[in-house]
Amino acid sequence: MLRRDFLRWYVWSAAAAAALPLSAVLARTPVEPPLRSKGRAHDWDWLIGSWDVRHRRLRERLVGSHDWQDFGGKSAVWSTLGGLGTIDDNLVDLPGDPYRGLGIRAFDAASDSWAIWWLDGRRPGHIDPPVRGKFDGDSGRFSGRDTLRGKPIVMRFTWRAIHGRRPWWEQAFSADDGATWEVNWRNWFTRTDAVPKPLPPLTDAPDDWAFLVGRWQVQHRRLRQRLTGSDEWDVFDGTLVNWPVLGGHGNVGDNLMRFPGGDVRGIGLRQYDPDRRQWLSWWLDGRDPTHIGAPLRGRFVDGVGTLLGEDTHDGQAILTRVVWSQITERSARWEQAASTDGGATWETNWISTFQRID
Repeated sequence: MLRRDFLRWYVWSAAAAAALPLSAVLARTPVEPPLRSKGRAHDWDWLIGSWDVRHRRLRERLVGSHDWQDFGGKSAVWSTLGGLGTIDDNLVDLPGDPYRGLGIRAFDAASDSWAIWWLDGRRPGHIDPPVRGKFDGDSGRFSGRDTLRGKPIVMRFTWRAIHGRRPWWEQAFSADDGATWEVNWRNWFTRTDAVPKPLPPLTDAPDDWAFLVGRWQVQHRRLRQRLTGSDEWDVFDGTLVNWPVLGGHGNVGDNLMRFPGGDVRGIGLRQYDPDRRQWLSWWLDGRDPTHIGAPLRGRFVDGVGTLLGEDTHDGQAILTRVVWSQITERSARWEQAASTDGGATWETNWISTFQRID
């Protein structure tokens, strides 16, 4: 039995044994959010689930066009970070160019606002600058800056009727710093399921990460001080829930780590780059949810996945390496190491072992 086939059979069997759909197995969240942000952990409850989406998009933006395109789509939205984040996976049936896209949201308690990023499946490795904002009653407004055709613009996202039967979203751009706005996209959402279900896979989806889909118990061993010659380790446990996105060209992991000083949450996000035949891997830390760090890049060879990237530690340029190994249907090993000499030598600073829950 192929690894992908075994995984589908295994997770389906676990769901059936518990009298739950697969989507319910993947959607469960294990722990409550921190008290200081608990109220905001419910901001997106109304959007969690699966949806049919009607799109109306201006064909050309900021050129005075009145030519609109109407088309359909689908969306599946999961809660992450104990309610202080969401992931929405989207199938956009754009005429002549259907594609997949991913929305990433995270709440920042310091500014009392949400950040929303967009990852277009047609542009591996590129995550758009975020828009930021909050909800007020039955609507929410979010804004940010980007460029269009090389010129600066302001973006505005607006959600309306969020507690109604058909919530809708609107995107507008401004080329004059918000003095005037052009609406260029509207979506209307019709719920199909209260529980998010993974969207259909693409036929060319790689199966490198098929082993990781599902729920896991994790044992962590983390070096207390890095790149100082320390040999003192913290040992703690955690959980991981992982599911496919972007038609199988990506996957998301929602992580809970029970650090000695308190629980920490984070999102692991991966996307396949078919041109380079590499995976990109980002990390969003729940303690600093205002930005998404630079990705690691790499691939699987003979059942071992190795990803590398540039980083800094205490102001010093380093290389970071992540290795996935010892992969079976019920277990896996993850190891992180750092190098200060361009990869000539490495110091392992974190080891995690995974045991499948379901």
